[in-house]
Amino acid sequence: MGDHRISIWSFMGVALLVTCISGEDPYRFYTWNVTYGYIYPLGEKQQGILINGQFPGPQIESVTNDNLIINVFNSLDEPFLISWNGVQQRRNSWQDGVHGTNCPIPPGQNFTYVLQVKDQIGSYFYFPSLGMHKAAGGFGGFKIASRSVIPVPFPPPAGDFTILAGDWFKRNHTDLRAILDGGTDLPFPHGLLINGRGSNGYTFTVDQGKTYRFRISNVGLTTSLNFRIQGHKMLLVEVEGTHTLQNTYDSLDIHLGQSYSVLVTADQPAQDYNIVISTRFTTQVLTTTSILHYSNSAGSVSGPPPGGPTTQIDWSLEQARSLRRNLTASGPRPNPQGSYHYGLINTTRTIRLQSTAPIINSKQRYAVNSVSFIPADTPLKLADHFNISGAFSLGSIPDNPTGGGAYLQTSVMAADFRGYAEIVFENPEQTVQSWHIDGHNFFVVGMDGGQWTPASRLSYNLRDTISRCTVQVYPKSWTAVYMPLDNVGMWNVRSENWPRQYLGQQFYLRVYSLANSWRDEYPIPGNALLCGRAAGRQIRHI
Repeated sequence: MGDHRISIWSFMGVALLVTCISGEDPYRFYTWNVTYGYIYPLGEKQQGILINGQFPGPQIESVTNDNLIINVFNSLDEPFLISWNGVQQRRNSWQDGVHGTNCPIPPGQNFTYVLQVKDQIGSYFYFPSLGMHKAAGGFGGFKIASRSVIPVPFPPPAGDFTILAGDWFKRNHTDLRAILDGGTDLPFPHGLLINGRGSNGYTFTVDQGKTYRFRISNVGLTTSLNFRIQGHKMLLVEVEGTHTLQNTYDSLDIHLGQSYSVLVTADQPAQDYNIVISTRFTTQVLTTTSILHYSNSAGSVSGPPPGGPTTQIDWSLEQARSLRRNLTASGPRPNPQGSYHYGLINTTRTIRLQSTAPIINSKQRYAVNSVSFIPADTPLKLADHFNISGAFSLGSIPDNPTGGGAYLQTSVMAADFRGYAEIVFENPEQTVQSWHIDGHNFFVVGMDGGQWTPASRLSYNLRDTISRCTVQVYPKSWTAVYMPLDNVGMWNVRSENWPRQYLGQQFYLRVYSLANSWRDEYPIPGNALLCGRAAGRQIRHI
């Protein structure tokens, strides 16, 4: 299993960062051992990535402002990292857990993440961020509950369930990586999973007449999903930390990397019902089910699983536009969500990001504004901290599509702290895209078909759109967001379609403050792993 000892200096570094974060907020401690293990998600034996022997991994339960100390032992035979999808890491991109910010944990060694879920609530997940590890497991749910003094805009549910849904391949993650490295895209997935299991492999037990919260995340690699429960309506209450207007839905589209919370009341006759997910916008439709089991059930599931939408884009677009922020509800703080008037703030910059699928050096790659990302020999955050020349250059990705030929580059975009950016994701392709920005939430002000132009701003929702961290872009369409640049650090902007991310459809946004103050960004942690050209450097705190 390797040497799992931590030096006294590492503990001192963790203690220093904990002190910087907060001397008052509660602490939660986790120890995770990451191993290989055999799993049977689609009925066939596969090698999976387990955390403490579990697939999916353990659930993280937290409350706004909690400090989380997560000691991760890597018992694999290859480097490993965990990232925290939607957790903002305020002033602390050192803990983001992606290759641009952290050295991988070597085999047989450990790293202690020190996170604070500062001013956040909601439903998220964590996942392994290197290579194609995500195709082998290693993911789990991440809940942030409101503090007891903060009102929540619905009565406490009788139970709280997490659903981690996604597409799945029967092939080993190393085989999938080899396919991508060979210059071709992945084949169509073999099936769908709900909490690591195939059809009817998981049961959620409810009491008749009571209401339950379901937190649903799409942790898959390549496909959007539709979620529905036979015979039951769903009341949407939260999207990635934003309390929503409580609209009722028969089914919900959940795109790659996205998370939703719904309330479901067990108000039907006492029997079992299908919980269904199916692929969206695919020629072949994959479907899988779990069971909603009434505790006083008088019978098993009756009838076929309810059908859902398949390739209808307009239906999905209208549903996306129906997601609105609850202006009177409190978020993580007691002030109403509507007190932040995002639509009245002047933007300081417009960034247009266009996705493409070029062939470079006779191999399939994916790009943003003609730049296909390649990792540097040293994590970008460390290279920036130690002033290591040549690792990256600011401005290595343009703010707008160039229309030129695609090329390979370690792409980093500069951004000023406290700016307010308009970001337009443009999708000229025939597939649905899904985009995520680490360290930030953004306001989804508009989406539509065709080409974005300045006149498109006339259709923006500047009053009550939702704030989130992952957004879809429909085929031949655009999506526009407003984003406060309020978090200093080095932040990954990526496609949540994992083969596209792996083959270059990502870059880093360096949000910089001239003040160089602990008020704006925490110092490098004393236990930071150093690799590449940062190896052997001294960590000093002034």
